[in-house]
Amino acid sequence: MPESRLRKKSAFTPPTPKSSGPKVNGRFFVPTMVTLLVLGLVWIVVFYITETQYPVPDIGYWNLGIGFGILLTGFGMTTRWR
Repeated sequence: MPESRLRKKSAFTPPTPKSSGPKVNGRFFVPTMVTLLVLGLVWIVVFYITETQYPVPDIGYWNLGIGFGILLTGFGMTTRWR
C-alpha cells in the first residue's frame, strides 16, 4: 500500500509575550480627577448661592453648562482610573 507524503511543517513561531501586569496611571491623574469633580461642584454651588452673579455674571445660565462640563470631564476620567 502506498504511503502518503509528509507535509512540510512551517517553522515554529512562539506566541507574543503578554504585558507584565495592569497599566498604572500617572501620579497626576487622581488629583486632577478629584480637582475637576470638586471644581465643577463648587462652580454650580457658587452660581446658585450668589443668585447668578458669580462665577461669570455676563453669561448667565451658561454657568451651569460650564459647571456640568467640568463635572463630566471629571466623571469621564473616573472611567480611565486604574
